Amino acid sequence: MAGAPSRVEPLSFERAVTQESVTGITRKIRIGRITSAAIVVALLMGLLYQCAINPAFEWGVFAQYFFFHKVLDGLKFTLWLTAVIMVISLVFGFGLAMVRLSENPVLKWLAWAYVWIFRSIPWLVQLLFWFNIGYFVRTFDINLPFFGSVTINLVDLISKETAAILGLGLPLIATASEIIRGGIISVPKEQTQAGKVLGLSDFRIATKIVLPQSLIAIVPSLGNMLVELIKGTSIVSVLAISDLLYATQLISANNFRIAPLLMVATIWYIIITSITSVLQIQLERLINTRTKAKRTNRARESVKLVATKHVKVPVMREASPVVQGGLA
Repeated sequence: MAGAPSRVEPLSFERAVTQESVTGITRKIRIGRITSAAIVVALLMGLLYQCAINPAFEWGVFAQYFFFHKVLDGLKFTLWLTAVIMVISLVFGFGLAMVRLSENPVLKWLAWAYVWIFRSIPWLVQLLFWFNIGYFVRTFDINLPFFGSVTINLVDLISKETAAILGLGLPLIATASEIIRGGIISVPKEQTQAGKVLGLSDFRIATKIVLPQSLIAIVPSLGNMLVELIKGTSIVSVLAISDLLYATQLISANNFRIAPLLMVATIWYIIITSITSVLQIQLERLINTRTKAKRTNRARESVKLVATKHVKVPVMREASPVVQGGLA
């Protein structure tokens, strides 16, 4: 009957057991997370306390040299070297990625060979190679029209700073090219095909469809590469370049305070990489937000284009008099 109260189905034993077991498992997971987090925090606090009370670190000497002008000069050079190498890697890495994505088999093979060679050789080996390039080729001649023969002395041309830029920049060009290429090919081909169907030019497809979506995959990897580069610049100290690490080593060689000066360099590296990581996270969020907004706008524009330009409504033609008479 319509007015009769609805029958409440009793909770079965299996459902009751299932709900109780799920609740118990969830509670155990929460307890396990809290316990493991407490253990990690306790171990970390213990480690920091032991470092704080350890007299070998000489925190007074650490505070004395943390803002020392030679240390700050080394820090400035580290930041400058990182910026120069990163710009070179992005510019030439993008070009190399475009070559690898081209249809020319010769250029694709040469680009692949470049990536294979420079990613296979360690950074330190490349640094030492470019620093000692004068032992392999001291001079070479170039014949220029209207100027005659020009002799270039590689010993004078390749300075320590130039060797550092070449030794770190060339392999990172290969790494950046693979990151950019991977981000571009991660965009589904259906996206570009849809752009062509809508009548968009190749430039608009690249800038409005491919690039925004590929940045989602490219930016995190490039951010990680930048962090690794900041730390990797420390190996240029083998060339006696006054970067952050070498500056602290020179000071410790004079006052024999090795541990506190190493802590000075360590903390500065932690500060720089932490700031870089925070900026990377903010940039990723911004790109994700803008990409979602562009997808929404692009979908609306596509609907408008399809409704106004690209959909041809069939026009009904009037029937001929013969047909009309026949139908009549």
